[in-house]
Amino acid sequence: MPVNLSAPQANSLLPVKGVQLGFAEANIRKQNRKDVLVIKLSEGTRVAGVFTKNQFCAAPVTLCKAHLASGNEIRALVVNTGNANAGTGESGMQHAKQTCEALAGLLGAKSASQILPFSTGVILEPLPVERVIAGLPACISSLKEDNWLNAAEAIMTTDIVAKGYSKQISLGGKTITITGISKGSGMIHPNMATMLAYVATDATISQLALENLIDYAVNRSFNCITVDGDTSTNDSLILMATGQSGIAEIQADTADYLTLRDAMTEVATLLAQAIVRDGEGATKFMTVQVEAGRDVEECRKVAYAISHSPLIKTAFFASDPNLGRILAAIGYAGVENLDVNAMQLYLGDVLVAENGGRAQAYQEEQGAAVMKEPEILVRVVLNRGKANATVWTCDFSYDYVKINADYRS
Repeated sequence: MPVNLSAPQANSLLPVKGVQLGFAEANIRKQNRKDVLVIKLSEGTRVAGVFTKNQFCAAPVTLCKAHLASGNEIRALVVNTGNANAGTGESGMQHAKQTCEALAGLLGAKSASQILPFSTGVILEPLPVERVIAGLPACISSLKEDNWLNAAEAIMTTDIVAKGYSKQISLGGKTITITGISKGSGMIHPNMATMLAYVATDATISQLALENLIDYAVNRSFNCITVDGDTSTNDSLILMATGQSGIAEIQADTADYLTLRDAMTEVATLLAQAIVRDGEGATKFMTVQVEAGRDVEECRKVAYAISHSPLIKTAFFASDPNLGRILAAIGYAGVENLDVNAMQLYLGDVLVAENGGRAQAYQEEQGAAVMKEPEILVRVVLNRGKANATVWTCDFSYDYVKINADYRS
């Protein structure tokens, strides 16, 4: 079961003026489940996106990038689950285009390039585009501003629970709403971590400020999680600002921008952590914190080396304080001229290693007690600078193997 995570209540996901969401059960892969989502945006909405760096990216990712670069105003997003439309060649691109054309026609959009397509699910299988298109009218007929929970459920694949958060802040004497949803459970690794995420606000913000904001937020949230070290072909994060709140346009690097940026980053971080808490087969949620490095890059190298190691992750599942595995990961992380005698390793508040070896006062019973907790902090203090980095990950259980062995059945 997910680690200290439950599905949001419908009334906890606040409507964002200018955003309507509708869903359908199109039987793309499984019967009787929500698997197509349409997000309709009001005129004037500004949109920014960040996508996977996997070079074998899915057709909808390629098309999304092109549509965002076209300069046309984005009027809607369309998402299908059950099929990733990745590794599908030219036919996959044609299917993504057909989906955009069909939705553009139904919404009366001027161009198919005003639609952003997204897919998630099994790779290397043709998209059943006729089912996706057949589900679009039901999506449109169910469009509502308070449909965020249904939307969160409609983008799930191996997720156990839906993921969504809302936050409100005050800017310019107005209440600003931020609501976001995400999906992801396996094939989780930065650049970006495998996932789909959609975050909307009714704030008015310049395009430059929105682009700056998404870059800031993603590098402190979705690019700080890992479940299994696999970078997906379909990762996408979309920020939407409808401008319906009535506040003046926010420019980059102003006080209002910083307030909105921090609130958006908070929502993005909660959505990212929810993906790890719902990691495939996860029983432990681990925060890997690397401190006092020369730069953030080397801190992240150490954090990811620890977080990706199957030996470490399986030890945490078993609550086995075989913590020499963590020292080994630190050693092979690729930090140049690392002085292993200068660093410390902590498990929670327990000092495990210092001076190049086991801490004199450390007892295995202490480590085992920490590892039995559902949430665990691993701290590495490099003592070579002032930089820090944090990565969130989970353990590997028997269920991780079962879920992925049976993924296509």
